[in-house]
Amino acid sequence: MTQAVPPGVAGAIEDAASAASETGFDARLYERFPTRGKRPRGELEALKKVWETPTGWRAFSAVNNNFIGLLFIITAFGFFVAAGVLSLVMRVQLAAPLADVVPQETYNQLFTMHGSVMMFLFAVPAVEAIAVMLLPQMIAARDLPFPRLSAYSYWAYLIGGVVFFCSIFFSLAPSGGWFMYPPLSDGVYSKGINADFWLLGIGFIEISAIAGAIELIVGVLRTRAPGMTLSKMPIYAWAVLIFGVMIILAFPAMIMVTFLLELERAFNWPLFDATRGGDPLLYQHLFWFFGHPDVYIIFIPASAMVSAMIVTVAGKPLVGHEIVVLALIATGFISFGVWAHHMFTVGLPGLSAGYFSAASMAVAIPAGAQVFAWIATLASGKVQRNVPSLFLVGGILIFVMGGLTGVMVGMVAFDGQAHDTYFVVAHFHYVLIGSMVFPLFAGFYYWMPMLNGRQLSERVGRWVFWLNFVGVHVCFLPMHLTGLMGMPRRVDTYLPGRSFDVPNLISTVGAFIMAAGVLLFLIDAIRCFTRKGDEEGNARNVYNGGTLEWLSTGNYAVRSIPVVSSLEPLWADPRLREDVEAGRYFLPGTATGERETLITSSARAEPQYVQIMPGPSWWPLLAALFTAGCFLLLTVKALTLSAVCGVLAVVCIMRWVWGNDRHIEQKEVDAGGGILLPTYVTGPQSHGWWAAVLLVIVLGMIYLMAMFGYLYLFGSHPEWWKVVAPRGALVPGVLLLGASAGLAWAARPLMATMKRGSGASAAAMTLSMLCLVGALVVDGLDWWNAGLRGDASGQGATIYAMMAWHGSVVIAVVLSAGYYVARWVRGLAPAPANKTLEALRILFIFAAMEGAAGLLLPRVLPWGGV
Repeated sequence: MTQAVPPGVAGAIEDAASAASETGFDARLYERFPTRGKRPRGELEALKKVWETPTGWRAFSAVNNNFIGLLFIITAFGFFVAAGVLSLVMRVQLAAPLADVVPQETYNQLFTMHGSVMMFLFAVPAVEAIAVMLLPQMIAARDLPFPRLSAYSYWAYLIGGVVFFCSIFFSLAPSGGWFMYPPLSDGVYSKGINADFWLLGIGFIEISAIAGAIELIVGVLRTRAPGMTLSKMPIYAWAVLIFGVMIILAFPAMIMVTFLLELERAFNWPLFDATRGGDPLLYQHLFWFFGHPDVYIIFIPASAMVSAMIVTVAGKPLVGHEIVVLALIATGFISFGVWAHHMFTVGLPGLSAGYFSAASMAVAIPAGAQVFAWIATLASGKVQRNVPSLFLVGGILIFVMGGLTGVMVGMVAFDGQAHDTYFVVAHFHYVLIGSMVFPLFAGFYYWMPMLNGRQLSERVGRWVFWLNFVGVHVCFLPMHLTGLMGMPRRVDTYLPGRSFDVPNLISTVGAFIMAAGVLLFLIDAIRCFTRKGDEEGNARNVYNGGTLEWLSTGNYAVRSIPVVSSLEPLWADPRLREDVEAGRYFLPGTATGERETLITSSARAEPQYVQIMPGPSWWPLLAALFTAGCFLLLTVKALTLSAVCGVLAVVCIMRWVWGNDRHIEQKEVDAGGGILLPTYVTGPQSHGWWAAVLLVIVLGMIYLMAMFGYLYLFGSHPEWWKVVAPRGALVPGVLLLGASAGLAWAARPLMATMKRGSGASAAAMTLSMLCLVGALVVDGLDWWNAGLRGDASGQGATIYAMMAWHGSVVIAVVLSAGYYVARWVRGLAPAPANKTLEALRILFIFAAMEGAAGLLLPRVLPWGGV
């Protein structure tokens, strides 16, 4: 089975050679591969030794993507099962009218936790977990570029998620719905700490998701196998890239909205109180700016899994590969313009409602393009009859049904009738199950041999499929009818004699049919993992896949990193596996005696340097533990203990990154075939520089949401803008912020040109930090002296909220400056440049720009009271 591409690595050699004059990389070096000579004795053993996972209790210090990814997947699926159990209790309650299985408040907590766990602890983490596990293998990277960040992300998710879920056993779970709209969730109507658990827990989990997204974006762009240009990148890698970009653009809105609601609850700042200049609709705008893209954040990587598996089960390349990639990009782009699709009944202006309705129609077009590409691929190939193909076809059918009802509720007139009824419940369950859950099950059956060398049972898998497929329709199809008959969602009971009885009973039976299918899958999965698999850890390519993950041989992914020539390299070159396992490509061993991976250029995937990767460490686990303690202790108002945990979390994080930026004696190493590559680079070529840029994009999006809140409240309630904007801080504030940015920018030139450059850079960064602190103090005192108070009006609440968030960034800058000075004192900030300085300069300059925006926005624009 081959593709219409040149066999072997000849295609990659030819492509690289033709681009040599443009890129400056000597592409003829690729011609050294593959070599037929034997590798040095003990090379493979040394590679295995360096990458082995600690055993026993030390396994918790492991950071390798295989270990962390597997734990991630198991945990996410555990939350799926737990949320499913909650839904079964709700279905039993609704099986008959006036049932009294659980009290009303408990029922409210159940549906709130069911939705919150499914969306925040299962759906996004599950697709992110699969990416952590699968992406490095698919692009032939040794690991993700920041393995300790992956470990921190997982442990933070696990600890925060478990504590958050367990709140339901102590009647501390929230009861305001998974969206927690105010005023129901504010301090007046949700007293106690239940809502605080949701706000701080979900905000903490979102931070974990963003950390994982930064890791995945840099992984896709900078760790691909040589020759894997953007045109040869697997469709799944494209999806992970889009998925990561969407997370860093959408999730900041969720972080800001939970931050604002917690400020209102803690300090009585009327951000969402319409009686004092706030507006509850501001919450909905910010929440759904996250919430609607979140649906596509879940869908895009899952749909790419479908595309990847369909290529294999059909035995031919994906029809319209380029169109599908464009469809993924278009879906991600359009999804950010559809958020008010959920707000048609709040009284939007006619023009706004028309725009969002049209956007809701438009987003269906790229999704439809993918569906037609899948159907065409299946129709034109010879489809394998196995469990993955069953889940793929069944998932497509369910997704199409959910998409059709999505187009219906995207129409303003129809949504006015169906809004907040069980019709909407049926719609989004069809969409999420068809677009994510069924592809997830297909992926389990398809990639399980890659994980442990064993295959899940085909016979049991068919039972799992049919129980789930039938259960979905039995459970959710009647809900369309009950919704159109007028049954509202989020009710714990209903009166008899309204024809709701039979459809609800049928839905309850369907829920238990689905539960039986999931239980059967769990039994089979436990059997598969408890029985011994391939001793060598080799991926058993039982379905004859053509992508690189089937070369996986252990924690180090592949024995040597191959040169890629096509979208399905294993189909294009039958000898590729043999050459890779013989060590005939890049990094066949450990060139430095440590863990390494190859960093390549973002567009053409040309080798640039060898990254020395960190090994096992306890610090990510400890940092996650103390970070979770800091957030969760805030919910019970244990401020002292929370502060202690916060300090310990900072210490752990600093200790974990302390050894990341280090020079080794080997400035260049043989990366294979006699090709010499550096082991240390700085600036835009460094993968750490890319991560720093992504971090400030996240911070910028969070602050942009705060600025949106200020502008929205002024537009809604200008009569509450009673305090004239003071101008005393304008000149000193601008001068301080300008000096801060200038000093941060000058730190590197000073380091490169001065005799004592390291000390000069440390002094410049310290002065930059002091200027930032001074500007924040000047700004805050100016407003305070003008008589503005946070609890007086929406004006005060939004201005102080912006300063509060900027203050948290300034605290990070202060800690970073101390960290850099400590490194300088220890001689770990060498001239003429180092990666730590490059990353911190970006953060400091951004903080100055953010401070300038917060300083000028309320003072310069006409509605600032000037």
